[in-house]
Amino acid sequence: MIQHSDGEPGGDFAQAPRDGGRPAGAGGAFDGHWQRVRDKLRQQLGNRTFERWIESVSLESADGERVVLAAPTRFLRDWVAPRYGDRIRALWRAEIPSVKTVEFVVRSALAAGDGRARPSPAGGAAVAALDGEFGTGLDEKYGFETFVVGKPNEFAHAAALKVSEADDVPFNPFYIHGGVGLGKTHLMHAIGLRARALRPERRVIYLSAERFMYEFIRALRFESVMGFKERVRSVDLLLIDDVQFIGGKDSTQEEFFHTFNALVTDRKQIVVSGDRLPGDLEYMEERMRSRLGSGLAAEVHATSYELRLGILQARVERMGKESQVPARVLEFLAHKITGSVRELEGALTSLVAHATLRGREITLDSCQDILRDKLRTAGRRVTIEEIQNRVADYYSIRVSEMSSARRAQVVVRPRHVAMYLAKELTSRSLPEIGRRFGNRDHTTVLHAVRRIAGLREKDAQMAEDVEFLKRMLER
Repeated sequence: MIQHSDGEPGGDFAQAPRDGGRPAGAGGAFDGHWQRVRDKLRQQLGNRTFERWIESVSLESADGERVVLAAPTRFLRDWVAPRYGDRIRALWRAEIPSVKTVEFVVRSALAAGDGRARPSPAGGAAVAALDGEFGTGLDEKYGFETFVVGKPNEFAHAAALKVSEADDVPFNPFYIHGGVGLGKTHLMHAIGLRARALRPERRVIYLSAERFMYEFIRALRFESVMGFKERVRSVDLLLIDDVQFIGGKDSTQEEFFHTFNALVTDRKQIVVSGDRLPGDLEYMEERMRSRLGSGLAAEVHATSYELRLGILQARVERMGKESQVPARVLEFLAHKITGSVRELEGALTSLVAHATLRGREITLDSCQDILRDKLRTAGRRVTIEEIQNRVADYYSIRVSEMSSARRAQVVVRPRHVAMYLAKELTSRSLPEIGRRFGNRDHTTVLHAVRRIAGLREKDAQMAEDVEFLKRMLER
């Protein structure tokens, strides 16, 4: 049997050290079996998945009934065990029918001084735990050298470079904010990578806010809170991405607040990103908003045509000679896809992949054919004014009532629907949406969004109304 961990990782920790081998001292009688299991896993999962998740898992020990596999980090173990554990056990049983259990442990240099993994006795779980290190969490492909600078992000880039290269703490915290897919996460990784490259002895941790919360909750569950505190408060540079996700999570927010204070007191650098200014973060305690706003805030603005074109040119250059894309096609994409950088790069990747796999030359015509769905969606940017007009007409109320103080249900319901659609169909923040509806507070918009989302699930008429309005607006 295999007992799986309940961990759910985020993309930030996907990379792990790859050794593909085994710790010194493990018995070698089962090496051949393990190699054949690995070969079959590679065939079944494909090279990319195998190298990403299985390559660094090693054989710790084995006998006729029990196999123990070791992962280099807790995160990797918690990802592999529930997703591939049954498959691995089946392959082991094909090799050795008497095998009954496959256990996953964490290999830690801290364990018993011999470099071998040790299962944790907590709860008697087959998937055992050792409190390993977080690792840096940094992704090597997101360095400053691959970040394209333009007017919308030049200040944020300059400040990020200063933070990464400074011998002392220039401003604490450094807070990066902006919409989805505009480069905040790229800058976060770049800061950490440059800081470590200049001073390898620096202790750096990058965590998404969700990962911070996940690790803290696990520490509470396994009564290892002190170990968690020690790891996150002993760093020289802490990078926390998408901090808005801990809003309303009282225990996590409390821990983050004290971590923040401890690092500032010790003159350690903190870098935080969010989707809006600190003062606009919903459900974040006032004291935390105050702390986040006490340093330097830099906004990453929506991309310009010049910046989008530069991003595409840089991406094609990194793809290599086999991925030549005519300048006219890049200019077309830069004009048509004006949303996030991720959306832009995704369109380019899709275009190159389709053309390569089909053996077709990339032309403007083939681009429009391959990306017709993406281009249709990207080409239709809905405005809040359009939403207000369409909803007002649908519900037979005056457009001016969208921004009025009137609270009759006949007005409130359409207003809430319009706010919901504004959040769904535009890139505007909640405070911006609130200002367009009679200078209402962002919490009012959030309430409206949640209210309509809930009604869509249980009210068939509301679901039909919203879907119809979305189709009309996106045409």
